[in-house]
Amino acid sequence: MTEWRDLPPLSALRAFSAFASASGLEEAGARIGVTHAAISQQIRGLETHLGIALVDRGGRRLVLTTEGRRLADVLELGFGQIAAIIAELTGAEATRPLRVTTTPAFAGGWLLPRLPDFRSRHPGVDLMIDPASELRELGRDADIALRYGNGDWPGLESRLLLRSSVVVVAAPALVPEHMASDMAHLAALPWLQELGTTEASAFLEKHGLIRRAGMISLPGNLMLDAARDGQGVAVIARAFVERDIAAGRLRQLHEDSDREGYFIVHRPGTMRAPLAAFVRWLLRQADAGVRTAI
Repeated sequence: MTEWRDLPPLSALRAFSAFASASGLEEAGARIGVTHAAISQQIRGLETHLGIALVDRGGRRLVLTTEGRRLADVLELGFGQIAAIIAELTGAEATRPLRVTTTPAFAGGWLLPRLPDFRSRHPGVDLMIDPASELRELGRDADIALRYGNGDWPGLESRLLLRSSVVVVAAPALVPEHMASDMAHLAALPWLQELGTTEASAFLEKHGLIRRAGMISLPGNLMLDAARDGQGVAVIARAFVERDIAAGRLRQLHEDSDREGYFIVHRPGTMRAPLAAFVRWLLRQADAGVRTAI
């Protein structure tokens, strides 16, 4: 079996293959972007490396020897297969849907309302939004994650997308303006939290309270629907309910600003074009939101 170190340089094989399929040195050089002298030099170097003549230089024009023709045929086949595989791989990557994992609350409260802008800017990019409370493995189950935390995910790259305080909200029907909204009174009401989190329990514990009513855990979008319907007090990132608060569908009762925020998380290394475009778009959207808030 031939060792890799015994093979001639790839550049020499590429030059020889170009010459074998061209009408002469100049055309071969033009095909791969070098001079005809460079092609000639590469072929001579290849012959020296192999110890055989690949080109017959005795006539008015250069022609391949029998050995040269055999090598040219196998190089044409090999380079053709390489080109086909690369085209298949890169083509598949270019058309494969971009898989985005995030929480249901973030998907419904922040991402989905902004997606029409992304679609208008990048109509050729297919998206798969996975709104799940469970963490997905990046690279295998998803290309990018939008997650709440402090930015520390070992082995992954992250950048802050959205700072947001956590608020306690309730529908006016459940907690009217005239009703006391201190934490002690609220603890007696039903509480809602996003499935897979302990936000509500943690908020009550932070204030030294023990809940005296049932806790309901729901996917983020259903939790918001339940809160709007007056089924309980909810704890959620303020960014997701700003429009509800402004419209009067929910009342902000308390706020905790001692939090980090949502981060863009992905595997290190070069990002394929759709992923890079999505990350740039996310950051522009977040920046626009900051300017609007100011």
